[in-house]
Amino acid sequence: MFFMGSLIYAQEKQVSGTVVDSDANIPLPGVEIQVEGANKGTTTNFDGEFILDAVSPGDVLLFTYVGFKTLRLEIDNRDTYDLVLESDVQQLEETIVIGYGKQSRRNVTGAVSKVGSEDIKKLEPLNAAQSLQGTVSGVNVTPQGGSPGAEANIRIRGISTNGNNRPLIILDGIQYEGGLNSINPQDIEEITVLKDAQAAIYGTLGANGVVLVTTKGGKRNQEAQFDYSTYYGLQQTTRTLPLLNATEYGILMNEKYANAGQVNPLGNITGLGRGTDWQDEVFQTAPVVSHNLSVSGGSEKTSYRISASHLGQEGIVGGDKSGFKRQTAQIALDTDLKDNLNLKTNLNYFHTENRGLNDFGLGSVLFNAINMAPTIGRNVDNLTGFIDLGNEVVNPLTQIRNTFNEGTTNRISGNVHGTWEYHDNLDLQARIGFNSANSRFREFLPIFNYGPNKVFNRPENLVNQNQQSDYDYTLDLFHTYETKFADIHEITFLLGMNVFRQYGEFIGGSRTGVPNNSWQFANIGTATGTGDENTATSFAYDLRRLSYFTRVQYTLKDRYLFSGMLRRDSSTEFGPENRVGWFPSATAGWIASDEDFFPEVDAIDFFKVRGSFGVLGNDRIGGDFLYLALMNGSANYTDTSGGILAGQAPGALPNADVKWEENTMVDVGFDLRLWNNKVNLAVDYYRRDTRDLLVPNIPVSGITGIAAPGSSAPTLNAGSVRNQGVEVELSYSDNWTDDLSINTSFNVSTIRNRVTAINGAEFLEGGQFGVGQPLPSRMQVGQPIGFFYGYQTDGIFQTPEEVAAHPSQQALGANAQPGDLRFVDTNGDGVIDENDRVNIGNPIPDVTLGYNLSLNYKQWDFSTYMFANLGNDIVRNFERDQPNVNMLAYNKDRWTGPGSTNSIPRVTSGATANNVFSDFFVEDGSFLRLQTVSVGYSFKPELLEKIKVSNLRVYAKVDNVYTLTGYSGYDPTASTGAPIGQGIDFGFYPLPRTAILGLNANF
Repeated sequence: MFFMGSLIYAQEKQVSGTVVDSDANIPLPGVEIQVEGANKGTTTNFDGEFILDAVSPGDVLLFTYVGFKTLRLEIDNRDTYDLVLESDVQQLEETIVIGYGKQSRRNVTGAVSKVGSEDIKKLEPLNAAQSLQGTVSGVNVTPQGGSPGAEANIRIRGISTNGNNRPLIILDGIQYEGGLNSINPQDIEEITVLKDAQAAIYGTLGANGVVLVTTKGGKRNQEAQFDYSTYYGLQQTTRTLPLLNATEYGILMNEKYANAGQVNPLGNITGLGRGTDWQDEVFQTAPVVSHNLSVSGGSEKTSYRISASHLGQEGIVGGDKSGFKRQTAQIALDTDLKDNLNLKTNLNYFHTENRGLNDFGLGSVLFNAINMAPTIGRNVDNLTGFIDLGNEVVNPLTQIRNTFNEGTTNRISGNVHGTWEYHDNLDLQARIGFNSANSRFREFLPIFNYGPNKVFNRPENLVNQNQQSDYDYTLDLFHTYETKFADIHEITFLLGMNVFRQYGEFIGGSRTGVPNNSWQFANIGTATGTGDENTATSFAYDLRRLSYFTRVQYTLKDRYLFSGMLRRDSSTEFGPENRVGWFPSATAGWIASDEDFFPEVDAIDFFKVRGSFGVLGNDRIGGDFLYLALMNGSANYTDTSGGILAGQAPGALPNADVKWEENTMVDVGFDLRLWNNKVNLAVDYYRRDTRDLLVPNIPVSGITGIAAPGSSAPTLNAGSVRNQGVEVELSYSDNWTDDLSINTSFNVSTIRNRVTAINGAEFLEGGQFGVGQPLPSRMQVGQPIGFFYGYQTDGIFQTPEEVAAHPSQQALGANAQPGDLRFVDTNGDGVIDENDRVNIGNPIPDVTLGYNLSLNYKQWDFSTYMFANLGNDIVRNFERDQPNVNMLAYNKDRWTGPGSTNSIPRVTSGATANNVFSDFFVEDGSFLRLQTVSVGYSFKPELLEKIKVSNLRVYAKVDNVYTLTGYSGYDPTASTGAPIGQGIDFGFYPLPRTAILGLNANF
């Protein structure tokens, strides 16, 4: 007996080796190694190495790692082993976040898209929202201009309401109101977009879609790993508008005044030359710099990640006067307190600083650069004695120098998430999250005289200051039961509740009399002025929501998939009678490729058909307590001595029946994988009906008092909108050789938007064009929301006889003359007037597309990314209707006599109807943008060993490379985001082209 025990002991030995992945041949840290049938094991270190004692020949080792197939190894006489783990596509897909849980992509039955950290890393966007543009079907991202720090408008499957169309953003399980621009993209692990009834788990919050942002965490059984990335870039404008130089301007001015029978104000134009190029004066090359540092790792039961970042960006207009800075810090901790008790916590700090210019619209810097006369020198601050350019246009360089403002926001966001697996297949999860934001803004307007009657003139200086504090907290408590029985039934049952409170306050004021007329002393506390411009204002708000939700997911034979969701929300945004809403949904799927009768086609690996139906809500209604009568109007009162006192008055009429908007969503689609999962195809048809739109100012009887100062008609649930279309996502990934791999994807989405009802009004108006003109955008039954409403043109009058034979255009402001635009008498009543306005354009694109390509050859990597919008229109609204301002170069092809042109009207300083809103100002906004081209090189590991660096990559990248478009403005993508008023270009600050050199290092 003693001899046998000694023999067994002698056979035990130590084994060691390395583990790498099959795709990139890089070490895998944290691989779990277990002796089958024994309580014995270890894990690989940072270099993928392992050592295991006391094993014997014949023992079987199991190597497991998330995202890879389990490897079984039988110990033989060898002492060292070099092992390769193969990727497991199905395992990798078990990370799709669907709200209050995760699900294998194989079993997802809704329209869900995902952007991973590798995709974000390739794009390296300044704003995380940009990583969704062109990479996810059905999602359209439009920047609110190119100024540093500008947010982006995210629209999922179209415009569904005349109010707030912003999707719900969930950051690590918690509602986040900070905007994606405040989040460091390098901290993001993945972004998941819920586009259909799958979002019903969020009830009244999910009507506009849900964007789930998951930040990075550490890895267990891994030594501390440091990651550092940095880049430096230079930004320039992608284009300047073709304007007239001084000589061309003088020639056209002579013609303008001659056509009106007036004397040219410039006199002799000889020797004007090219004059001042105002665009060249205001545009500049501006730097952008980024630093990111993180450390992550973990032990057997704990993982951690700590990160910090800095982004500094100056503007291509105004430099540091339009700069943006962002600093972030994050701590993530995941630990097993016991075998059945897990605790996760995330703490995020965001700090942003903004300095901004007036960057679009009347009086903006670029508006002035476009309209400023080229005959005026760059150093002329006061335009007294120079040509009259109207009351808005001033020297844009002077405007920049006299711009002083700063805004800062400090935001802390965090959550603690506990999971208690108190019984087999049962767990209880609790999550507490919070957001705390404090924002400050200060602005100074110095004493300055820009010239006669300029609206910017300041006889007194002024300081504006405000501060806002916003807080919210969330409590989630949910119970999950998972079981499988009879080998064919799988059930996951979720039951939970959510408590949410959001509250805050604002205080602000203005005062004149800043000492020394100086930004340095611009503070309400030091200012000494009195008068009407000395004001103070404040408000507070408090929103509360209590919700209960449940979800059942059932899988039969691993191929028949069903889920049902129900959420009950109660919100203080609505009156007692309408405070509670119920939001049900159901989804189903069938993995047909698993059926025995499915045709045996070698190329087809997977085929799933799926569908969903659900009701979601929207309580972002653009106003608090619409069901109550509030004293939030304003009015002036006469006191006993005859003086005027400012006071309060009743505001908008209340509507006790106001309730949330509802979206009914239908989606039918299929998923197909081909050729060993190298090709993936997803196709969806969707229809989205929004009803009970909250519509303000529906006309009511005047006896209700809505004409009083500060009062208005009530907000009613009075509209409906339908969006429908098709989405296609196609991707291909393969290793062509040991040295060459490819990953490419393409997506296309169509959308058809129509207003189906407005109760109580024929239409709603919005937008702006010129000064004093009717509002150019409308919401009207049968039309897309926000369509352009104006006059149709039919060429140019060539002769007096044509003018005489045409219906009179006098009602538009002037009698027509040869060379003027000829407007269409659409109603045939013999007169051109406001009744002839019709639909002249649609700001919503018919089709959006995106394409991505990544190639890896040995140590080299190449990626490119592009996207497009097709079929949308844009209104050109950055030309001032004043006789002496500069003009775009297309005016050189103006009408000069019969037969000269039938498209560009004559120039004149006299009265004309050529500037009323018509299709002359509406252009095709379709574009194709090559957004990113990047080339990188990763050094071989053996070259980095001496400096203790595991990975080092250097790269060069260009963003906003080229935009192919027929649009004449700065940028076809910028938009205010207003549902009724989108697609009107006020001279938006253009998105810059940025050339970047960067570095990524791991050590």
